[in-house]
Amino acid sequence: MEMGSFIEIQFPREHEYYSGDGIVRLNTGRAAIWHALRILGCVTVWMPYYQCDTVVSFLENKRINIKYYHINPCFDPVDIRQAAGEAVVLVNYYGVMSSDRMAELASYYNNVILDNAQAFFAKPIEHCINIYSTRKFIGVPDGAYVVGEGADRLTSEYEKDFSSDTSLFLLQRIEYGCEGRAYESREQNEKRINESDVKLMSTLTKKILDGADYDGIKRKRRENFAVARELFDGFNKLNAIRYMNSDCVPMVYPLVIEDDMLLTKMLEAKHFQGRWWSYLASKMPEDTFENYLARYMVPITIDQRYGRKELEYIMGAIV
Repeated sequence: MEMGSFIEIQFPREHEYYSGDGIVRLNTGRAAIWHALRILGCVTVWMPYYQCDTVVSFLENKRINIKYYHINPCFDPVDIRQAAGEAVVLVNYYGVMSSDRMAELASYYNNVILDNAQAFFAKPIEHCINIYSTRKFIGVPDGAYVVGEGADRLTSEYEKDFSSDTSLFLLQRIEYGCEGRAYESREQNEKRINESDVKLMSTLTKKILDGADYDGIKRKRRENFAVARELFDGFNKLNAIRYMNSDCVPMVYPLVIEDDMLLTKMLEAKHFQGRWWSYLASKMPEDTFENYLARYMVPITIDQRYGRKELEYIMGAIV
């Protein structure tokens, strides 16, 4: 037991959002999906084309056989032909899909993995493996949860992660903003994550998650989403609330405007969000919904750091 010497940063305790039996804490969302496949005993998985390519690359390196499906403008899977022993990943896009919506989709398939990387507060669905990513909602260097029956199996095979060596960007962001040296430090952390295998969540990340104000985060994100709707719904080409209910806590407000210069305008206004998975605009046929989203969807930031003032500023940069 260590005692004395300098005092470290301290956080409140016993506030972690996911805890108890059937829960695993890992280092990344992509690692969480691979762990879920191990729990299910599946080496083949159906993945949506509209998905982050780092997840696909990670699974391919783990020798997972990947089959792809399209989604239609209602975000329904349209061409899954699941065989015995295959898993299906269903994504809660933007965090605006209700638990009822995800449960209905899951009921059509076997060995379902619900990717809630964009929906940290989404209720776990029974008879599914539920995946959650932490750093899209809380200021942590890494972290993911796997929630579901038997999720805690096989974890003794994983090493513990250490994240403090590349976590300086979290402190630098406070003093320097997100550009310059803070961005460079964050890139070092991204490099570490991209080169990491499956590991157990770092102690630092766990400590931060233990002290997060989850009720405040949920309240502020919902408030900001409502403001974003007030400002942007009138010209948004996407129905952002088709599957929402009062339980949803969105990650972003998904804004679709058919303007190829929109992202440039927002970057000039220092709104640092990119088009999600823009590589699909050149990879997918022009008549696909994936191509359309990759070309025109810009995620509007609605997280707990901001409010109406910032959202109105973004609005002014767009119109």
